[in-house]
Amino acid sequence: MSKQFYIADMQTGDNLTEFFMVRAASLKTGANGKLYFDVTLGDSSGEINGKKWDVSESESAEFSGISEGDLVKVRAQIIEWNGIKQLRIGKLRRYDPQSDQLEMNDYIKAAPEAPESMYQYILAKAISIGDEELKSMAVRFLRDNKKKLLYYPAAMKNHHAELGGLLYHIKRMLMMGERACDVYTSLDKDWVVCGVILHDMEKLNELQSNELGVSPGYSFEGKLLGHIAQGVKAVEKMAEELGVSEEKKIMLEHMILSHHYEPEFGSPVKPLFPEAELLHYLDMTDAKLFDFEEALLPVKPGEFSERVRTLDGRTLYKPSFSKE
Repeated sequence: MSKQFYIADMQTGDNLTEFFMVRAASLKTGANGKLYFDVTLGDSSGEINGKKWDVSESESAEFSGISEGDLVKVRAQIIEWNGIKQLRIGKLRRYDPQSDQLEMNDYIKAAPEAPESMYQYILAKAISIGDEELKSMAVRFLRDNKKKLLYYPAAMKNHHAELGGLLYHIKRMLMMGERACDVYTSLDKDWVVCGVILHDMEKLNELQSNELGVSPGYSFEGKLLGHIAQGVKAVEKMAEELGVSEEKKIMLEHMILSHHYEPEFGSPVKPLFPEAELLHYLDMTDAKLFDFEEALLPVKPGEFSERVRTLDGRTLYKPSFSKE
């Protein structure tokens, strides 16, 4: 059975009864001392937060067992809070495989390209690197991590939080990076390609994820170190195994350390050579434009989006002449 009601089509005031996939869930205590169930639900078109207020003792026992990746049937009203749509949930139950026949593709948010195809594109770019030391690093990281790369998201939430999202992020950055090298001919394409491939590779160990690309949160090491510090460690180890020169090893580590640019975003240093500078802007541009694309997807031409938290709370405009 295919879905009848998609998140991207929701309108304030609508009532719905529909299945969704749980992206995050927790029981919380409100200011009134009563329990409520806070859940982020998703389907192939997007995500929405929902609240089930005044959770009873029997409901709390049931809801406490619901976790990321579960399918649930929800009866709810769509409301608006602080300019953002939200579900006021009346009833919620688990998916019953005996009676509920669902098309799983309706519930999995995935990158628009096949993971294997994206992986092969990226691997071909790695193999094309002229510098043998850089090539060995890029190819080894890709081949060692292929299984995870085929499903891993690039984030728990926000940009590229979807099946195959990390590959999609890397591929688009490579495409943009190669075009930048055609314009700014002083750039060394080998460094741009290798830097792009390696910069977020340790998100595979920073985040946890199931094979549907749904992340329940961060690993122990991910919480304490983060993918930037983890990336430096991984490059250090791999460079020693492959016999990469000290200078090149440190430059690769610098690209990872500096790609978030600011200390408050995790980078203790700013880029100190051109390819590292470009890496930051490729990363930021792809992340921001992904957020624009996602926010404007459900918006009708001539109208504004809801507030987009990841874009400083802006409401985005879709021109009236845009195609649906």
